[in-house]
Amino acid sequence: MLSHMDKDARPAMVDVSGKDVTWRTARARTRVRLPQGAAALFRDGELHSAKGPVFQTAILAGTMAVKKTSDLIPLCHPLPIEECSITVEGPVEGRVTILCTVGVHGRTGVEMEALTGASVAALTVYDMCKSLSHDIVIEETRLLEKRGGKSDVNAEEP
Repeated sequence: MLSHMDKDARPAMVDVSGKDVTWRTARARTRVRLPQGAAALFRDGELHSAKGPVFQTAILAGTMAVKKTSDLIPLCHPLPIEECSITVEGPVEGRVTILCTVGVHGRTGVEMEALTGASVAALTVYDMCKSLSHDIVIEETRLLEKRGGKSDVNAEEP
């Protein structure tokens, strides 16, 4: 049975009241493929568009998304985020890599927060660069690591 369904198969928030408060972390990655001409917009390790510094703006947008995850994903618990780190690197071979790490002392994990932060940062890169081309592709969003709670996840990074 899915965790977000009650005994009558209706959507329901998971009851975490009986779980222990532990330190929980998650790390997610999104990759964005940029068109060839984008490399010309890099100055001093930052991509600049007509809208401003792309990577810095993406980091801010991703951080805001982490804090708003429970407003965006209906059955997510609101969490007092204690750690949020987003990095944007590249492009390497035309791809930008966004990593989002989130941590909290809580009764539930922060996978959705990390995935949301990485995703919104990628959407921000797209938005700020779409005047170059609509051939930008958000290729992959995935959970790389989760710690704390019942089980840990450590995905291989291809």
